Amino acid sequence: MTIMTVDGIAFEITQDADGGFSAECLTESIFTQGANWAELRANVKEAVDGFYFDKSKPKSVRLHLVRDEILEIA
Repeated sequence: MTIMTVDGIAFEITQDADGGFSAECLTESIFTQGANWAELRANVKEAVDGFYFDKSKPKSVRLHLVRDEILEIA
């Protein structure tokens, strides 16, 4: 999996048991959550802005949704 895009960073997104989402940056110490997808996107933008407040920001952020599902085979 590509961790860094050409001019950006990537986040691994997982869905929480309560239906919300968690986002963890794969290259920086950035983590945030959101109750829904729209809130998560806004929180990722805010977290990235805060992390890079004193340095050059990435041009893009990739959100990679990871879905882990277990199927029971009877």
